[in-house]
Amino acid sequence: MVPVLIKDLLTSDPDGRKVTVCGWVRTVRDSKGLVFIQVNDGSCFANIQLTFDRNAPSNNANVNNIEAELKKLNTGASVKAEGVLIPSPASGQAVEVTLEDLVCLGECNPDEYPLQKNKMSMEYLRENAYLRGRTNTFGAVFRVRNQMAFAVHSFFQERGFCYINAPEITCSDCEGAGEMFQVTTLSLEKIAQKGVEAGAKGMKPEDAYKLVDYNKDFFGKKASLTVSGQLEAETLATALSRVYTFGPTFRAENSNTPRHLAEFWMIEPEMAFFDLDDDMDLQEDFVKYLLNWALTKCRSDLEFFDKRIQPGLIAQLESVVNSKFVRISYTDAIKELEKYADKFEFKPYWGCDIATEHERFLTEQIFKCPVMVYDYPKEIKSFYMKQNPDGKTVRACDVLVPGIGELNGGSEREADYDKLMAEIKARGMDESVYDWYMNLRKFGTVPHSGFGMGFERLIRYVTGMENIRDVIPYPRAPKLADF
Repeated sequence: MVPVLIKDLLTSDPDGRKVTVCGWVRTVRDSKGLVFIQVNDGSCFANIQLTFDRNAPSNNANVNNIEAELKKLNTGASVKAEGVLIPSPASGQAVEVTLEDLVCLGECNPDEYPLQKNKMSMEYLRENAYLRGRTNTFGAVFRVRNQMAFAVHSFFQERGFCYINAPEITCSDCEGAGEMFQVTTLSLEKIAQKGVEAGAKGMKPEDAYKLVDYNKDFFGKKASLTVSGQLEAETLATALSRVYTFGPTFRAENSNTPRHLAEFWMIEPEMAFFDLDDDMDLQEDFVKYLLNWALTKCRSDLEFFDKRIQPGLIAQLESVVNSKFVRISYTDAIKELEKYADKFEFKPYWGCDIATEHERFLTEQIFKCPVMVYDYPKEIKSFYMKQNPDGKTVRACDVLVPGIGELNGGSEREADYDKLMAEIKARGMDESVYDWYMNLRKFGTVPHSGFGMGFERLIRYVTGMENIRDVIPYPRAPKLADF
């Protein structure tokens, strides 16, 4: 008999039918001839209770076998149970299963099981990431992650977008920051030797790369793991009108903050014929759609996070869903922040990159709602953003929400060939690797816009988890690549 998921059993009519339950034991309690086993299969937050009455076993119960199997059970053991679904007399649960047969599929030594410790810190669970999905916290995190991924696709598919797959290996740096993981088949030992040769020739060690012959590399040129699928998405937006990518991206940023990962997932839509105002409308709709989905589809898990992780979480998410996002220019936002300059560690000024403390102050203290800041100084934004007529700012927008600050951001892209080329030259970028990107501005260019949202940042916001490493199954960060 195929097992029924516990989430479906718990909402079923306790009509006495026979069912099969499979999962992992949370607790076993033996009390005066009554045995209670709490089992969870990860399909929902709640457990289902299996009961066995030694004094009045079911006529169909395989008593001797059940007794033998019970001796094998400890927290963490896996079981297959067959029994009858009946109403539960216990409070807090509507149904339970009266055992007719039991098999311990996998025993679990309580002296060795890592999740037996009474107090397990988040750091401890990261060290045992292969098991942390069995805990209440991480089971809830990964169920929410699953639902939010589905919500992302639902939002865009309902609006006529085409899902595309951007390459993970690229020869161009979308962000222009240079924080990329290099992909090569060249011998690292020989590359290191080039550094020695560079020193012998009086070259600076950092210039040793000039001696590397990339013609002999796999791709015939320097290649890296992508930091963004945006540039490739733009090419297909100018053919399919509305597209989105949703996949892994990588950044070699040596940061150990609770907000950074080396491997993370990005959601990046691109829309032809959209200006910045259209882009901002879509971003607001997107955020509200996702949070409403979480509040509707993940309610029991969010209630756990609200109680145990971040009190007030549900109220915060509901407030964002029900708010009209304030829209304010960067210039006006800085003026507002300067009124409270003494409250900040980093003093705000025109031209600065708005820090998290500034973002949260705007949303939590000044406006008390989500804020969309637009028209940033071009020096602190990426090369591809459309320049405003003032020559100082670009058509960019960041969406800021209470509790976390920036959640996502985007821009109208520069559609003018000459202006874009001038910006690439001004930033000292390698023009040759952007030929294909530039050609989009020569062959039927159109106004187009897009934005990006870090998926883990979204999950962190929805769950209230403090560290971004705890919302992805296997975090990748400096000195962290286990499992």
